[in-house]
Amino acid sequence: MSGLNPPQRQAVTHRGSPLLVLAGAGSGKTRVITHRIAWLMDERAVTPAGICAVTFTNKAAREMAERIRAMLPGRDLSGGPSISTFHALGMKILRKEGQCAGLRPGFSILDPRDIQGVVHELLRAGHGGDAALAERVAWRISDLKNAGIAPNALEVEAGDVLGNAVAAVYSEYQRYLRACNAVDLDDLLLLPVTLLEGDAERLHHWQLHTRHLLVDEYQDTNDVQYRLVRLLAGDGRGLVVVGDDDQSIYAWRGARPQNLTRLSRDFPDLTLVKLEQNYRSSGRILGVANHLIRHNPRAFEKNLWSALGHGDPIRVMVADGERQEAEKVVSAIMRRQFQSRCRYGDFAVLYRGNHQCRELEIQLREMRIPYRVSGNASFFDRGEVRDIMAYLRLLANPSDDSALLRIINTPRRGIGATSLERLAASARSRGASLLDTLGDAGFQSTLRPRQAEALAALSTRLGELGTKAREGDPVEALESLLEFIDYRRWLRENHDKAVAERRWDNVRLLVGWLEAAARAPSDGGPRSLPELVSDLLLNDLADEDDRSDDNKVSLMTLHAAKGLEFPHVFIVGVEEDILPHRVSVDNGDIDEERRLFYVGITRAMRTLTLSHCRRRKRFGDWLPCEPSRFLAELPAEDLAWDADQAADPEQAIATGRAHLAAIRAMREGRGAT
Repeated sequence: MSGLNPPQRQAVTHRGSPLLVLAGAGSGKTRVITHRIAWLMDERAVTPAGICAVTFTNKAAREMAERIRAMLPGRDLSGGPSISTFHALGMKILRKEGQCAGLRPGFSILDPRDIQGVVHELLRAGHGGDAALAERVAWRISDLKNAGIAPNALEVEAGDVLGNAVAAVYSEYQRYLRACNAVDLDDLLLLPVTLLEGDAERLHHWQLHTRHLLVDEYQDTNDVQYRLVRLLAGDGRGLVVVGDDDQSIYAWRGARPQNLTRLSRDFPDLTLVKLEQNYRSSGRILGVANHLIRHNPRAFEKNLWSALGHGDPIRVMVADGERQEAEKVVSAIMRRQFQSRCRYGDFAVLYRGNHQCRELEIQLREMRIPYRVSGNASFFDRGEVRDIMAYLRLLANPSDDSALLRIINTPRRGIGATSLERLAASARSRGASLLDTLGDAGFQSTLRPRQAEALAALSTRLGELGTKAREGDPVEALESLLEFIDYRRWLRENHDKAVAERRWDNVRLLVGWLEAAARAPSDGGPRSLPELVSDLLLNDLADEDDRSDDNKVSLMTLHAAKGLEFPHVFIVGVEEDILPHRVSVDNGDIDEERRLFYVGITRAMRTLTLSHCRRRKRFGDWLPCEPSRFLAELPAEDLAWDADQAADPEQAIATGRAHLAAIRAMREGRGAT
């Protein structure tokens, strides 16, 4: 406890009533959660199995678990506490109670791409619609599930094209999932909630497993997550909720910051503790952030402060266009890195939309500065990984029709659209899965001999390997599968040598992950193949970012920056129609855009630079830009505006390039860190 300030200590040792910890940016919320878990186990002798902490990313869950292990060296933590994401908690419940939720053992999880493909096919089959509409329908169905709205409760206004499309396929989509013994990510929360709300005995059982429930980032919970917490918390005496309404930036995916204020209504004896001391940023940066966020209506007043000194003024750069803005940013990075001998990994450039990244990348490459772009396609989005995961899903769940459709021609087996239509029709008439129908004599008779032979072999071998994987060693089964389909040869036939080997390396990496997961200790003994596959799919896809070589400038969206911190931060494009975004302005969502800017500001530790352009090129024409209204909401005495107001834009660009070249020459002359 010696390292905790008084409010942190109060939160860690609180007893007797539900607790809301209002944790400002950089105020040590993870420290509070982990110290409380350790305190419960070490000082209160609470059984670890009765402690459950829930957060939003596997990365955060792993960090909490690592800190607890470090605080309690030598303690056997194999039986608890449970520290996981909301989706992993839902999966844990469904693994125990799936049959009551209408699922058979070995159910599959469909990822967002699978879902969009299913919705597209349902629209095309009976209602028309293109891929763009399918994507919107899939998102809308997800929103409905997050709000707990079933197909039979859906209300559609006349003339609503999207609403009519959703109404047309929502029920069919749900039937498809059940036929495939599959769930989507939203079902991992909605199904447990529906089950526990209707079964008092099972609810009591799970409340015993969450006597002490700690919830991180509560401002980001949606309606279904709120209901799950409310159910598991029971009378709330063991409930600790940590959140910050000023950092709620995910309304577009269902987050409800008002869930923080609902706590006092649900639990009249709620205790509030505020964490306002920031351990990250200078006083000047926090003063600017506080001044900005006061323009929002706030349920809870707080004022962040720091003991780290006042700090440098906030620099505001003005550029003539995107290229000069990027040149100025890169020039400032090079100058700071050269003068302070700091690392490139100390710098982050944040932006509202991914399209703002292009000019920055061009300039960084030109100056030979290493950088990383966060939010790129994840490991599990790569084609070869999706192929092998589809095969694994089929071994775990032969009813997974989406997985079969992905791999039936991978490698190629000469199955065209007509054959697939016959397969689907035959499966429907038999009430069977697509994989089971592959070996059906009636369907086989509709194929050419070579096709029939290939599909019969596929059906037989997948059945054998599925049994081996479920009852024996899943890694051996996967190795046999890769040999059977000769996937490496198929990669070599379809890609040049370097690309094929890189993709094969990704396949081997996936095999290694499966092997490591199979050997990892587990409370319930060896994990089954369905459990291993679902665990892989639930991996936080953003966690793939390799920090072993982290001496690179970080480029990322403001949303992606949440939870991170950097000594030197640049926020570009602080203009009307960008930040705040035009769509948000039209929809009246200015408060969330202001919170997004606030999150960006509070990522900075030592220096913060903001930039905007006088004009930007859109559709080939130069259009004037207005500085963001948010700049006028910052305290003028803390801002240092760029003195470069050159009347001639071309001269300004030429000057900027000369400056960049001079810095690079100096850096290369003395050697770069």
